[in-house]
Amino acid sequence: MPQLPDVPLDGLYGDLVMEHFRSPRNSALINDADVEGEEFNPFCGDRAILQLKLDGQGNVSGVSARAEGCSIIQAATSMLSGLLNGKSLPEVEELGERFRDAMKNGADGDEAALGDLLALQVVRQYPVRIKCALLPLTALEEGIKDYRKKSN
Repeated sequence: MPQLPDVPLDGLYGDLVMEHFRSPRNSALINDADVEGEEFNPFCGDRAILQLKLDGQGNVSGVSARAEGCSIIQAATSMLSGLLNGKSLPEVEELGERFRDAMKNGADGDEAALGDLLALQVVRQYPVRIKCALLPLTALEEGIKDYRKKSN
């Protein structure tokens, strides 16, 4: 069972964020993952682990996403994982760039590709929490870097 939210439910937590927190997607472990990244924030204890299975063409055919910590890290990990299936690694990286930019500068209205991640725009009101929302993306980016190093 996920831990209880660490701040009041008004303002920061919309219904979609809470839905992903309570019912995280893609949490089953992938035993033979091609890409695996893990990030840990020692200041607050947040942890995100993402795994990708790639098909013969290099597209994501399986996703595992697990998170420990606050409800924002857990929701962001679940939301991100729901957007990855079928994408190539360059498409995953482009999605990540768009999400990082939206969290830094705000969504510009042309962010439909971000899907549920757009609900995390409310986190921008709490700058210290932006790192929570971006931690799963950082784990994914590091996993892709490691995969490419091993593949070369």
